[in-house]
Parts: sequence; C-alpha cells; structure tokens
Amino acid sequence: MTVDEAIDQFLEHLEIEKGCAPLTIQVYQHYLKRFSEWLGETFPQTRLEDIDLELVRQYRLYLARLTAPSGSPLKKVTQGYHIIALRAFLRYLIVQRNISTLSPEKIELPKGISRTVTFLNSEQVERLVNSPDTSKVVGLRDRAILETLFSTGLRVSELVRINRDQIDLERQEFGVVGKGSKPRVVFLSDAAAGWIRRYLESREDYFKPLFIRYAGQQDSTKGGEKMRLTPRSVERVVARYARMCGLPVKTTPHTLRHSFATDLLIAGADIRSVQEMLGHESIRTTQVYTHVTDRQLKEVHRAFHGRSKEAQRE
Repeated sequence: MTVDEAIDQFLEHLEIEKGCAPLTIQVYQHYLKRFSEWLGETFPQTRLEDIDLELVRQYRLYLARLTAPSGSPLKKVTQGYHIIALRAFLRYLIVQRNISTLSPEKIELPKGISRTVTFLNSEQVERLVNSPDTSKVVGLRDRAILETLFSTGLRVSELVRINRDQIDLERQEFGVVGKGSKPRVVFLSDAAAGWIRRYLESREDYFKPLFIRYAGQQDSTKGGEKMRLTPRSVERVVARYARMCGLPVKTTPHTLRHSFATDLLIAGADIRSVQEMLGHESIRTTQVYTHVTDRQLKEVHRAFHGRSKEAQRE
C-alpha cells in the first residue's frame, strides 16, 4: 500500500467509522497531503514501515522553514496541527491496518501547541445575554440563542441542527447527536427554557428549524429547511452582541461553550460529568479546562491560607 492510498483509506475511516464532519476530514486531508508531497519529493521510495523518528525530525524541520502564502513562516500552532494529523494517521495504520510503523506516542508535540481557553466570567455573560432588544422577534431569537449556547455548551453546528419539535420545555432537555455520531442529552436552564418559549410563542410560522433567519426570501417549501440559520450566521449574531456590550475578548459560540464548561468546574462539577455534557470522546479533551479550576484554587489559597492572610495584615 502506498502512502497516498493509506491516507485515502484513513480519511474514509474518519468519515465512515468515526463520523467526522466534512470540514474535519478536509483539514486532515490538507495536512496529510503536505506530508505526502514532502515525502514524495524528499524520500520517494519510503514505505509506511520505513517512517521513523529521523524522518519525522526532518519533516518538522521542513515545516519550521516553510513559509505561508503571506510570506511569513508557518505559525508554531499550525506546525503542531500537522504533527497531530500525522500522529492520528500513524495510530490508524497500527491499530486499524496492523502495519508496523512508528508509534505515534514517540512523536512529541511542539511545546507551544497547548490550547488556551477563552471564556467569559458571569458578569460578562450577563452583559452579553442582556444585549438583544427582546421587543422584536429577532431579538427574542438572539436572546434564546445566547441563553441556549451558555446553558448547554452546544457546538454551533449542533445548535443550528435543532428542530423545534426536539425541545422538551417541560423537562427542559433534548437530545443531540454530536461529533462521531455520539448522542447525548443536554439540559436547559430555567432562563434558556423561558426565552425559547417566549421566542416560539412569538413565531407565526410552521417552519421546522428552531432558529430561523428573518432576512432574505421566505421559503415556501414544507418544513422551511432553507430558513434554518447557518453556523456562520450564529457566529455573526454572537460577535455583534459582543461588540455591542463591549466585551474585552473575542467572543464566538465556542467561547460560550468554554464559558459553560468553566462555569460548571468553578462551581464544583466533576470533570467526568463535564466531559459527558460537552460530548467529548476523551477525558483528555476536557482537561484543557482544568487550568481554570487551578486558578480558582490559587485564589482560594490566597484568600484562606493562614500565611497569606498574615502577609496581608503586614
């Protein structure tokens, strides 16, 4: 099997077995295509079994010296994403194809690739959700969107797929299917359920999607699928209200997902429960949020530790 054939099969595995989104598959394809092209030009006779640490070292050197279309070097984080894709590919070869190649665990990630999490504190969330003008139906919709994002921690792609008949406002919960076709139940706060109810009561249509657009041509087909908001539309909604209320950080739907997770952890939720509510397949993905609880512990230590209080008195 050639490297290109193996990459094609890996991408098919992501689509069929892992249920990855098309955009995710496209990203992996981009990074692995670069690896394949470099390999073909530098070591054209390389077999999958020949991939070793020295080859990876030279590939990383190539990435470090590569320039982006703008003429600037590839960012460290972008270089890291190339290596993450390569590690996932090697893991597939070993586990799924039983090919004896380099173990991905032997490839260290660049030090600068650790993810930073941007989140809003409770006062900032309050400012954001109070920004829409709820005297208008668009404002009601936008308030319901903001409250739902913060209440559930949904990905924006999950949010826009919700249909109005999915929502159980009495039980304040509904089911979603997330990444990897993994189903989970998400829960609405009293505030989110209340604003969704008000928004639905204001609607005079019978369109199927929960969150619909109000600009452009109306959809006359049954179900009104063309009226459904897109992820990009929701991103623009969040960004507009973030600017309106003067938030100091760039705010996206994913910022509200981060805020949901950190709010739970700061309040004392265990990380396994947060993992389930976020729909993370691995606990390692959720552990990116533990720095928040670490910071909270630092503040507790500073406020209550005897020596700290003694230093304050001095």
